[in-house]
Amino acid sequence: MEIPVINLGEMEGVRKSETMSLLHEACEKWGFFWLENHGVDESLMDKVKALVNQHYEESMKESFYSSELAKELGPNIKASEVDWECSFFYRHQPDSNINDIPEPLREAMQEFVAQLIKLAERLAELLSENLGLEKDYLKKAFSEPFVGTKVAKYPKCSDPEMVMGLRGHTDAGGIILLLQDDQVPGLEFLKDGEWVAIPPTEGYRIFVNLGDQVEVVSNGIYKSVRHRVLADKNGSRLSIATFYNPGANAVISPASRLVYPSCYRFEDYLNYYTTTKFSDKIARFQNIKEMLV
Repeated sequence: MEIPVINLGEMEGVRKSETMSLLHEACEKWGFFWLENHGVDESLMDKVKALVNQHYEESMKESFYSSELAKELGPNIKASEVDWECSFFYRHQPDSNINDIPEPLREAMQEFVAQLIKLAERLAELLSENLGLEKDYLKKAFSEPFVGTKVAKYPKCSDPEMVMGLRGHTDAGGIILLLQDDQVPGLEFLKDGEWVAIPPTEGYRIFVNLGDQVEVVSNGIYKSVRHRVLADKNGSRLSIATFYNPGANAVISPASRLVYPSCYRFEDYLNYYTTTKFSDKIARFQNIKEMLV
């Protein structure tokens, strides 16, 4: 399957309508896509990846392979209960644990995530627009958004069939922006009942997937998709996933404009239908909802 590729640079030109349609289809039928010409500084992306890999080699690798999980790798390990993953979580807003990250990674990560927040807000506007909502609908629905970054390495594994790098799941939040490895594979998404392998990154693309709350707000039009990471015997996979999520106190519900009208008598609908039969169906549903208020 050919994974959708969205060229964000075309959102400002004559191909905006076509690109918006491609984005809508990607969110509706796939729940994930590649994003290129996204505006995030490429040299900064290289710097963050290099510093994370350095931090792993110097401060995380030895302790991981000394862990009980690594020592007990074998037939007694239940792959359904463990993740072959070495990670830490960086909170950016509304509160931050940036001081837990050593320099120079701290400064680079802070600058990188600041750019990703702007990108996530841009995507939230485009998704809202494609759903027929106000451009700032998702941003407002997420209240004061929570932003955090999961930095992970999926270490080289001598027996990858014994464990999962990360067990299958959907993401709980909103919009996820992934800067991943450009050499080691492993990420898979479920599409039409089949696991689709996400190849290593080409160039400076960012991989985007949608979380559960976007599916809820869109009333199921956009999809949150199950995904997993396979362990690899040939290399350690890098994953830097930034989550643009609702704030803790955000109250999430389907956008009222996207919810079908309910609790009406069919006769009343039919009476209205006879005078609006040849009008737009969605407009008719919306009018029925307003009549019921």
